[in-house]
Amino acid sequence: MNLVDSSAWLEYFANGPNASVFSPAIERIDELLVPSLTLYEVFKRILQQRDEGHALQAVAAMQQGTVVDLDTRIALSAARISYENKLPMADSVILATARAYGAMVWTQDADFKGLPDVQYRKRKG
Repeated sequence: MNLVDSSAWLEYFANGPNASVFSPAIERIDELLVPSLTLYEVFKRILQQRDEGHALQAVAAMQQGTVVDLDTRIALSAARISYENKLPMADSVILATARAYGAMVWTQDADFKGLPDVQYRKRKG
């Protein structure tokens, strides 16, 4: 299973320098987990940078994967991960969701650098 975080989704949608790194994980829809928090973050950023139409198109593409809602089990796991690794709330939720489903996290967010089960790619440019 693969879980693509918001930074990687945005890179993919913008066809940025690292888009090709994330496209295999994104395009294997049957193996793709999408935390509901990621829908929020991507929708908001595209809404800020473009418009609602583009933001809705992005969310529609993301929803082709399996959307995972934040439940009690993931929330408590995220709190532990945040405490133990000093990660921000959103990053902790992403990591907890991935661990709950045995998924690999794909990201260019440096907060994840060096963590197990994470495919981190440094931002270019």
